[in-house]
Amino acid sequence: MPKLVCTPFRPPFPKGRMPSTSPLLRVTHARVRHEGNARHTPDDVSFEVAPGEVVLLLGPSGSGKSTLALALNGLVPHAVPAELEGTVEVAGIRSTETTVAELSAQVSMVFQDPDAQIVTGTLLDEVCFGPENLLLPVAEVLARAEAALRRVGLWERRSENPDRLSGGGRQRLAIACALALRSPLIVLDEPTANLDPAGIEEVYAVLGELVREGGHAIVLIEHNLDAAIALVDRVVVIDGLGRLAFDGTPDAVLRGQVDALMRMGVWLPTATLAGLRLRAAGHEVPVLPLSPGELTAVLNGLRPIVPDASAVHRAPGHHPAIAVRVRGLRVSKGRGAARTEVLHGIDLDLPAGSFTAIVGTNGAGKTTLLQAIAGVSLPPRGTVDVLGLDPTRADARTLARTVGFVFQNPEHQFIRGTVAEELAHGLQLQHLDRAAIDERVDRMLDRFGLEAQRGEHPFLLSGGQKRRLSVGTALIAGAPVLALDEPTFGQDRERAAHLLDILKQLNDEGRTVVVVTHDLQLVADYASHVVAMQEGRVRTHDETGAVLASGALEEAGLLAPPLVRALRATADPAWHCLSRLSDLGPER
Repeated sequence: MPKLVCTPFRPPFPKGRMPSTSPLLRVTHARVRHEGNARHTPDDVSFEVAPGEVVLLLGPSGSGKSTLALALNGLVPHAVPAELEGTVEVAGIRSTETTVAELSAQVSMVFQDPDAQIVTGTLLDEVCFGPENLLLPVAEVLARAEAALRRVGLWERRSENPDRLSGGGRQRLAIACALALRSPLIVLDEPTANLDPAGIEEVYAVLGELVREGGHAIVLIEHNLDAAIALVDRVVVIDGLGRLAFDGTPDAVLRGQVDALMRMGVWLPTATLAGLRLRAAGHEVPVLPLSPGELTAVLNGLRPIVPDASAVHRAPGHHPAIAVRVRGLRVSKGRGAARTEVLHGIDLDLPAGSFTAIVGTNGAGKTTLLQAIAGVSLPPRGTVDVLGLDPTRADARTLARTVGFVFQNPEHQFIRGTVAEELAHGLQLQHLDRAAIDERVDRMLDRFGLEAQRGEHPFLLSGGQKRRLSVGTALIAGAPVLALDEPTFGQDRERAAHLLDILKQLNDEGRTVVVVTHDLQLVADYASHVVAMQEGRVRTHDETGAVLASGALEEAGLLAPPLVRALRATADPAWHCLSRLSDLGPER
């Protein structure tokens, strides 16, 4: 594929930020090859970042985005077994000529998986850890820690163990650790992946303050562009081969190269996807919108779409049978005096053949409920019934044949030495013959684009590849109930759409699908039912259309999906009944 590069970068700094005469970060012909891999990802990537600038790094899954992020703070090549060619310079310091510890004064990092950087026993200790290692005075360390924890809403929980935080809470903690270092460059790899929509907006408000007040530069890897786009000055795109494809302003890249980005499968703002669908349906959209506000302006200039009334929301149909029945479920966490009840008497019926999304703010109890349903964390006996099976009374083999489960963190479920062996493990427990196992494994590798990784260790895969493998292990046994915690986390747009289409197909064939997700546009587009949780209780449980129209999400502390917010803001109420991207037109 020939290299396609936009007009050379001239920083627009639309928010009044002025560049320094010399770049804070300079990446020159960077190539990284992991130990045991033949390919370089990234491969020959060059770009610069000025003080006070926010650069969005996009690319399909497996292109090397996260690897490049690790090279910016010296973990590649000093800690990660990989070869770095070319140069990475931060504040004039070459990453290969100093230590990771010394570079941390210039670069702070928020990893894709927050658990990978949590090392102490309390939130306060965790945030103090970085400044302490810079040998700062105690008063300065504590002042920085308090300011950082307050900014992410965790100061009141400073004495707690990080293990007690939800996935989103641990992500907030990781961000606080980066803030406390006060490095001039902050690198964030999917920083909002485990956050609810309100939490995402809060994080970007904090990042915006940092850029405006302190002149921090930010390199951001993010798939949820709806909240991020207002902060971004420049977009750098790496293609599927790990090579630089585009480098320019959001307008030049996201609008000017939209067809190429669609072919690559990278994430685009929801408003942009909506504009493309409107164009495909024959509507006049001269300039593609990048934000919900811009989409509202476009819609106000169009005649409202009148959809088939039966298709306004995905019709759930009639489900006389109940696949999952929960009665009086109470779950506590912690030990001794610190033991706390996190689910408070949950009663819930999930229809057989439904596609149910469990949503809620961070810490609402979503993952705890899903794990109890799947028997991953055993609920009290008699409180959960899955197709007639009590998870507390079932052996592991029977439970795995009934419920396929996908963890929020894929690495929590990997136990074998290669991708193929990981997929085969559950089938081997069922004593299938070798030929049948090999046939199913081959089919799953092909289905999820993991053929080339067949012999690799699961821990060496990219984040997106790990997620696809974890989903594959849940699907391969053919369980009638599928329970997935954040199934699209770490996926590029093309892979996420492919995965969701697979789940929809399985659901159409009769499988019951239950997902925990913060992606409320996914909920609007795919779910037949929604369970909205708040503080360990079910706030509402209804068909998706009814929940979106009722304002129940907002009552549970959430925000409506970006598309729904854009539609509700239009002048003509005829737009207000729509909620799905497919309501606006066919996919490009």
